[in-house]
Amino acid sequence: MAIEKLMVVGAGQMGAGIAQVAAQAGCRVWVRDISRELVDRGLSGIAKFLAKSVEKGRLTADEREAVLGRITGTLEAGPAAACDMVIEAVVEDLDVKKTVFGELDRVCPASTIFASNTSSLPITQLAAATSRPDRFIGMHFMNPVPLMKLVEIIRGLATSDETYSAVRGLALAMGKEPVTVQDSPGFVSNRILIPMINEAVYCLQEGLATPEDIDTVMRLGMNHPMGPLALADLIGLDTVLYIADVLYREFQDSKYRACPLLRKMVRAGHLGGKTGRGFYSYD
Repeated sequence: MAIEKLMVVGAGQMGAGIAQVAAQAGCRVWVRDISRELVDRGLSGIAKFLAKSVEKGRLTADEREAVLGRITGTLEAGPAAACDMVIEAVVEDLDVKKTVFGELDRVCPASTIFASNTSSLPITQLAAATSRPDRFIGMHFMNPVPLMKLVEIIRGLATSDETYSAVRGLALAMGKEPVTVQDSPGFVSNRILIPMINEAVYCLQEGLATPEDIDTVMRLGMNHPMGPLALADLIGLDTVLYIADVLYREFQDSKYRACPLLRKMVRAGHLGGKTGRGFYSYD
């Protein structure tokens, strides 16, 4: 099955990035969110990224216009009825995602594939909120989507081979490197990443070093492109905490217990770059 028409639900950084790479792969794309302001912000981000690509010689001006011409913003679920696939990229909250998929399930024909960009939640549980568990799959992109090659593809308990093959084909068309992962909390990426970030927060809480020095150790000593605390600020400390809590709840293992300092910062509203303050301050 070829995927030619696609809706992305959620126009934030991840959703906009997914919409961009889908349009660059030749898909007709609708980007949906709950307000015109959010939709316009997402479309503006795509336009800016593509403009930089033209400046750097990665795209021609005509290619940029062609990509933008394949993307439409919307506040309505209706266009999803004509789509081959819908990718959800809303806030990392089980109830919110289940509500989104419940609505889409009523709008879309039985042939439409549903995918979630969740970074931690069980695909099988999300699929159970729909009448199409065989056409439900996880498609976990990395941030920033246009630059990061990896996509984790997560099969739920009932995901069909046809659905898996179509989604893997889409990932390849997007220029991504798909990796197949079993349906387990945090998958591979966040099951490894979140405990590392959490341990870095413990190092800070215990006064072992400053945020800058903790990150320098991991950048220069372990050859990571970004330190764990700066990465947490980029992801959003609320999202990091949510994923840590999912891992702890699902595995009931103390090694996934969120550091008290991380929880305290989230309660204070210090969520990282998006609020101007996290482990670092941002102008």
